[in-house]
Amino acid sequence: MLIKKELPMRQMYINGKFTNGNAKEAIEVQNPATEEIIDSVPRGTPEDIEAAVLAAKTAFAPWRKMGANERATLLHEIAEKVHAHREEIVRLLTLEEGKPFSENDEEVEWVLNTFRYYAELGRHHRGSVLAAGSASQFNFIIKEPYGVVGCIVPWNFPLLLMAWKVAPALAAGNTVVIKPSEMTPLTALYLAEHCFDHLPAGVVNVVTGYGLETGEPLVKHPDVPVIAFTGSLATGQKIASIGAPMMKKLHLELGGKDATVIAEDADPEIAAKAVAYAALINAGQVCTSTERVYLPRRGAAKFTEAIVEHIKTLRLGSGLEATTDMGPMIGETYRAKFESHIADAKTRGAKILVGGGRPAHLAKGFFHEPTVLSGVDHSMVIMRDETFGPAVPLMEYATFDEAIQLTNDCQYGLGAVLISNDSKKIKQFFDDVKAGTIWINDPLTDHYAGPFGGMKYSGGARELGEEGLDQFRETKHVHWDFNMEDKSYWYPYGR
Repeated sequence: MLIKKELPMRQMYINGKFTNGNAKEAIEVQNPATEEIIDSVPRGTPEDIEAAVLAAKTAFAPWRKMGANERATLLHEIAEKVHAHREEIVRLLTLEEGKPFSENDEEVEWVLNTFRYYAELGRHHRGSVLAAGSASQFNFIIKEPYGVVGCIVPWNFPLLLMAWKVAPALAAGNTVVIKPSEMTPLTALYLAEHCFDHLPAGVVNVVTGYGLETGEPLVKHPDVPVIAFTGSLATGQKIASIGAPMMKKLHLELGGKDATVIAEDADPEIAAKAVAYAALINAGQVCTSTERVYLPRRGAAKFTEAIVEHIKTLRLGSGLEATTDMGPMIGETYRAKFESHIADAKTRGAKILVGGGRPAHLAKGFFHEPTVLSGVDHSMVIMRDETFGPAVPLMEYATFDEAIQLTNDCQYGLGAVLISNDSKKIKQFFDDVKAGTIWINDPLTDHYAGPFGGMKYSGGARELGEEGLDQFRETKHVHWDFNMEDKSYWYPYGR
């Protein structure tokens, strides 16, 4: 993003107040659909992280001790305020991130309901009681908050992925320091102003800036025992290298290279629409985007024809326009990387069936046509590395066993999709595919109570559900003997 010397229009949120902190420069936020500068935020510093962590650490003790009912009421109030400001939040989200208005409206719906969900889940129970080892003993398990949680949030779903971390962290009794992406910081600051303002000072803090200047100091800070991060594998590995020697709890949701397998019994028209949605929502900039499609040789032609014709009907444009199906990519760097994957595939023999370039009718903005490729294989970058763009690469398979082998032939294991009504194939698929979420006939649909996360190099974190709450609680076992008396198994032995 661009940097300017003047003070920013918006400010960071530290200890219940808006401030420029120690920032001497501002980061300008660009609308990816028009390339216009829409706002600016402070270029935060390590000193700003220090101030935010101190505020969160100070707020932790009273927040932790607060009654569960009172804390739940405060989380419900966040949801109510998000609902009240919904239209403004959706519009701002569309301006800074680029997705169509309808997709951002769904994201905001997820945000407010995530706070509602964890408001209730957080007050339900704090642990469990065990069967006593003997008549005079009482054994129970307590789930306790860690303290200050550092939430490092990506640009592709800047509010949803923030809520998936912040809501359970707060419900568990932690306080948080949020570091939004420097490309999409505006909605996080808007929530701080309009939706977090009733919380005690220091419970939620938002520090803007670049990774090296704010993200890394947050990871390195000795008073931040938990780092919750969604982003690239490379950044996650760097966070792990810093946090592991400090024995931090690392909540890492990393990259994906999700596959969709079309079974022989699939209706080609339905399958085509499912794949187009899974591959192209948010211009393919979703960690669970379908980035590999495997087709049975018998029936591949009908599916290929169906998806090419369907994608030809999709309309590109600004997310603020009601007729837009797909918005821009987030920036030139990401578009260039996407185009390099397409170029590599073409060099190695892949064929472009539709798309393949920048739309001529959209001179401004970081748009790229949705692109269907055939003749791909696993030697190509587009079938190995995370592409994060609007591509639909098609590869044929001979047997269903081969389809599963191809699905698993990947370092990532975030999600996988099967389009089929064949119960034997469905069971084989969810038994044998190594991925954290398996979707059958309904790709990329999440569930508030269903844990989300990956396997292998996608990381082992889980968000949503009870598992999402437990990511921000550590377990303590209490063994209590009611009788203070000499035990027969104490020294001396042999008595």
